[in-house]
Amino acid sequence: MKPAKINVVVESKAYKLPPLPAPMRQAVMQAIDAQREKPGALLPILHGVQDALGYVPPESLALIAHELNVTRAEVHGVVTFYHHFRASPPGRRIVRICRAEACQALGARALEAHAKQSLGIDFHETTSDGAITLEPVYCLGNCGCGPSVLVESSARGAVSGEAHATVELYARVTPEAFDELVGDARSASA
Repeated sequence: MKPAKINVVVESKAYKLPPLPAPMRQAVMQAIDAQREKPGALLPILHGVQDALGYVPPESLALIAHELNVTRAEVHGVVTFYHHFRASPPGRRIVRICRAEACQALGARALEAHAKQSLGIDFHETTSDGAITLEPVYCLGNCGCGPSVLVESSARGAVSGEAHATVELYARVTPEAFDELVGDARSASA
């Protein structure tokens, strides 16, 4: 017996990109336009987006994929593979605790536990007041003086719109010293 023939009609509809707020779309397109012709452009584009916005908005992945002619799954895979990329806006201060072996040997695990408990957040989370995001980092190049903590802040000038960033590296950080520097970071970001 011969199998029955089934006719399938597929309608092709153009995929409509999700809307992005104009400033976000502009920042994403600037990052894309700066790198699109280079081989392996996806990583530098994602860095450009995060540098401009502070994170890689999930709603921007479709636009990046469309412009590079790759799938959204490919872009999503890269964003989620690398811990450096954030999917949500960071706090006004980013506190990074070194988790490399040398810092762990000098007490980083205890410092990490204290930081999570005192801030009430885990790595890759932001305090409810939006002041501090806690992130792990693997080696700050300060191995002999661990455990090390990096505090980063960024702000935009009210008149010029120009970005200003400060980065402060702290060595031999104890839980007490951590509380002090986080308190300073909170008051400076208020």
